[in-house]
Amino acid sequence: MIHNVLDFSGKVALVTGAASGMGLATARAFGEAGAAVVLADFREDIVKAEAEKLRAAGHKAISVRCDVSDDTQVAAMVERTVGEFGRLDAAFNNAGVMAHIAPTAESTREEWDRVIGINLRGVWSCMKYELQQMQRQGSGAIVNNASVGALTGNPGIGSYIASKHGVVGLTRTAALEYIKHGIRVNAVNPGLIDTQVARDVVSGDEQAYNEIAKNVPIARAGRPEEIAAAVLWLCSPGASYVVGHALTADGGMTVV
Repeated sequence: MIHNVLDFSGKVALVTGAASGMGLATARAFGEAGAAVVLADFREDIVKAEAEKLRAAGHKAISVRCDVSDDTQVAAMVERTVGEFGRLDAAFNNAGVMAHIAPTAESTREEWDRVIGINLRGVWSCMKYELQQMQRQGSGAIVNNASVGALTGNPGIGSYIASKHGVVGLTRTAALEYIKHGIRVNAVNPGLIDTQVARDVVSGDEQAYNEIAKNVPIARAGRPEEIAAAVLWLCSPGASYVVGHALTADGGMTVV
């Protein structure tokens, strides 16, 4: 029997896109569950302040500046994690951006490269270096942040949708490759979550955002903490038989 599955005492967790939203909520949750946490984001000043808050609350935490579209920075992020804490047990590859709205034929190569570079290539790069470390240890758990956009189409944000479909495919493939090394790789598919990225979809139109939230079957947007709870479970012994799964947490959006 597995007891207290969300106790991460003695474990080390890495979270990208940790300056806000789901990333920050997950970093805090890992810290509160006893893990030493690495908060990574290109917004260095914000993650530095958040890491200081976690330390002030009695948790182990450091911050790392990282643009996940830059392989060199990603490699340095994982190296810093291991150099500081000695290992890497859990990773939430959360960093991502929303596409600028435009029909496919009117979108640009620059926009495609920006979104794919962060949302898909960035996840691949993070997994590459995380997996190398976890393989040396013979253990670890990775969760990649995909989206309900990995399950459907959505007019105007083709590059975003393509990137998230790619994240799920990459997750499933890596899961099959590395489970023999004691490493579990899974993903989460958040629906409408109360973050700035969600508001970017409607260009900051609060009324439009509220209307979308009302139409979710649960009648509200999700909270970042609700996704954090799913990520911690997927990284925990409680999910020891879950491999290559994309867990959808969307308040019922994709049920109908």
